[in-house]
Amino acid sequence: MKREVNAIWEGGGSEGTGHLNVQSGAFKDMPYSFKTRFENENGKLGTNPEELIASALAGCFNMKLAFVLNEADIYPKQLNTKALLTFQDGVIKLIELFLSGNVPRINQEKFAELAEEAKNNCPVSGVLNCEIKLNSTLI
Repeated sequence: MKREVNAIWEGGGSEGTGHLNVQSGAFKDMPYSFKTRFENENGKLGTNPEELIASALAGCFNMKLAFVLNEADIYPKQLNTKALLTFQDGVIKLIELFLSGNVPRINQEKFAELAEEAKNNCPVSGVLNCEIKLNSTLI
């Protein structure tokens, strides 16, 4: 599988602007800039690379966990993962995953064990050079 993303940037670092397009069409002309990256706390003006990395990890992790659970003959009703990325001194230091799962026929201990396995073997986790912490809760 190959996926294509097109990133266009115009201007200098702090005053320039850009936009992103993805092959799937899930977003087209998504704005990004210094302001959307560092000065836009509510996220209304556009995206940034860190937000995209955190969302890629959360989505990949949920899908991997669904497969890991299925291999144990367990079928989740819902997996909800929030990712909190810490960007400090120009480096992504940490991504914390907060997982809540509506999963029948499993106890918290086994759920946490399988979630940890999914986190450690998710394709996106494998390319990230930062600490990834996982907090998992059955609901």
